[in-house]
Amino acid sequence: MKRYLFLSISLFFYSYIYSQVTNDTIGTQVQDTSVVFKTQMDEMFIGKDKAYAEEMERIKKMQRRVFKVYPYAKLAAENLKMLNANMAKLKTEREKKKYFKIVENYLENEFEDRLKKFSRKEGQILVKLIHRQTGETTFKLVKDLKSGWKAFWSNNTAKLFDINLKEEYDPMNELDDFYIEGMLIKAFKEGKLQRQDPAKPIDLAELSATWKEKLNKSRKAREEKAAKEKAALEANK
Repeated sequence: MKRYLFLSISLFFYSYIYSQVTNDTIGTQVQDTSVVFKTQMDEMFIGKDKAYAEEMERIKKMQRRVFKVYPYAKLAAENLKMLNANMAKLKTEREKKKYFKIVENYLENEFEDRLKKFSRKEGQILVKLIHRQTGETTFKLVKDLKSGWKAFWSNNTAKLFDINLKEEYDPMNELDDFYIEGMLIKAFKEGKLQRQDPAKPIDLAELSATWKEKLNKSRKAREEKAAKEKAALEANK
């Protein structure tokens, strides 16, 4: 049941992403998401279910975390781009090491204390969003020192969070990442977060179609299960 429940809630995020696809491609007016949400939740008949309420509360908390950490992921991409551009202009290894040290010191003084105040769940979302915005895992950024991220995200900070620095952002396959993408699209549209395109383009039409298929499969499975249960009851009469 939980699997169906979570996929049913994702109807809201699917409908919003789909509305953005149609709005961008054929000029269709974006539907009011609260109306879409209510209609689809009523259709799925789970509006008063305790598990539904708990999942919706979890999603609300996730959204607050996304809003809190996204600016840091955006900054990660900006610093990576700036560092790589400036390093390319430097001719000698000595110049590069000197500049690299300046960047490390800046990031450490400016951000490390802030990062240590993040919760573990906030830190894990940040890892995902850093991958979305830079195209690199946090682990690789730290290992390669491509942008001074050993200072920005030190091993000590990661240990405090007890998180997986190798985790990638995968909205095509991971439900929470799909939720996050829907949150970001909505926040960009409403001006609540400053838009920054992902390092690796996300095809919204494909994302929409992928989750539409998942949702249809879950609905079909639920209907088949209900039909079998009904048939069993009829047989026992």
